[in-house]
Amino acid sequence: MIKIRQIKVNIVEDSEKFLYQKCAILLKVNINRIKNIKIVKKSIDARYKPQIFFIYEVFVDVDGEESILKRNKNSNIFKARVESYSFPILGKKILSKRPIIVGSGPAGLFCAYFLAENGYYPIIIERGEKIEERVKSVEEFWNKTILNVNSNVQFGEGGAGTFSDGKLNTLVKDKFGRQKKILELFVECGAPSEILYMNKPHIGTDILRHVVIRLRNKIIDMGGEFWYQSCLTDILIKDNVVYGVEINHHQKILCEVLVLAIGHSARDTFSLLYDKGLVMYSKPFAVGLRIQHSREMIDKSQYGDSYNFLSAASYKLTHHFKGRGIYSFCMCPGGYVVNSSSENGGLVVNGMSNYKRDTENSNSAIIVTVDERDYGEGVFAGIHFQRDLEEKAYILGGGRIPVQKYVDFKNNKTSESLGDVFPVMKGEYSFGNLRELFSESINCALIDAIESFDAKIHGFAKDDSILAGIESRTSSPIRIERDSLGVSNILGIYPSGEGAGYAGGIMSSAVDGIVQAENIAKIYSGFSSNM
Repeated sequence: MIKIRQIKVNIVEDSEKFLYQKCAILLKVNINRIKNIKIVKKSIDARYKPQIFFIYEVFVDVDGEESILKRNKNSNIFKARVESYSFPILGKKILSKRPIIVGSGPAGLFCAYFLAENGYYPIIIERGEKIEERVKSVEEFWNKTILNVNSNVQFGEGGAGTFSDGKLNTLVKDKFGRQKKILELFVECGAPSEILYMNKPHIGTDILRHVVIRLRNKIIDMGGEFWYQSCLTDILIKDNVVYGVEINHHQKILCEVLVLAIGHSARDTFSLLYDKGLVMYSKPFAVGLRIQHSREMIDKSQYGDSYNFLSAASYKLTHHFKGRGIYSFCMCPGGYVVNSSSENGGLVVNGMSNYKRDTENSNSAIIVTVDERDYGEGVFAGIHFQRDLEEKAYILGGGRIPVQKYVDFKNNKTSESLGDVFPVMKGEYSFGNLRELFSESINCALIDAIESFDAKIHGFAKDDSILAGIESRTSSPIRIERDSLGVSNILGIYPSGEGAGYAGGIMSSAVDGIVQAENIAKIYSGFSSNM
């Protein structure tokens, strides 16, 4: 197999036939000698508008491979190395009790999948509902403001990422092939095959829900078991070793291995873990506002007149102001701003897109890094800071999402009308002065960043761009300590994923879940019901 990098194809000419022709030319062979082409990576190069290209990396199965490589002088053509993921050789100890995983977000699901596949028969406990019921609860909240505090945008099967854009890109290196394996499993469970090669893959919340259901069923078929509406209310510990958990204040399950994939919003569980003696500490995170623009404006800025040939455009923007980092986060092309609250009397927003990304607006969070200078010292200082902001946002919007035109945010006054951009939201909204949420240090950082971003995307700082608040659950404000084998200071407890402070987003959380499954497997060979 031969790998070819940096194949440039004009977006108008993009087709399988043209790609075969390009490869034949680069390899200097007749096109009939090419038996098959597999796309490894596909990205968009829009640096030199109006000329826009797709850039491909491909594997080529071609007759005469060795002779082609011998005469090759092109550094972008070389012998392909096909790597695959391998689960580690299992340890020697046998579990007498099934491992328990708390949480069915990406970390919990992928930890469960690999444990189930290798004979550990995990039990997954989830405080929220399974996807089918969870979707109904979320829709009821958006339409009637009836909040289920245990099953909402933050809690429930699939995790917080289920109601998002379903982005699958990450900056984590993949030398062990875990990310490739995750994408392959997503495709097996119904995700579009393009996620295997697109540079910025996404699934969309509408498809992701069905993918999670199929992944759940795979885990069940391999011996895993799901307990829904089952909240962790106690951890049983003796001599610094875990031996079980309590569910919903009354039911006890014994275990030797406990994986904590609790997500970044399980504040009551963080308190429980602290009371039980797990070592944890606060860490910096970021807060800010969602900004909405016309999708057409963003698309034209990114792609010029070629935007009609391409899907909705994304962007990634960064800025620094007086020692603070400000950046765009969780950008949702053609998406919604959604009410993502999980506590009564508090309000938080997030972004969400369906697979087609076809609403009239695009949005992203513009967030500012915060640390102890903003919220003080103490393990739970960051959580208290988040909650205070969310309670302010709830009051400001009267329980609805508070929104404001950007020009009014700059001028520190409540908006009285909208301009050309209308909110595209899940959940009701009302006008409010978002300047009242933050310190002036954060407000000034947001304004300076948005004005700076206008130089990169013309119209970003338009007067009628819509701001909505508050974006406060960007990452966990807590990190739970664990050693090189993934174990906390309490033996048998494996903190994992975004809630434990070791990931951010669907892919890195899923990877961390696999890492913890591997760590368990290095010690234990599986579960034996005969012990």
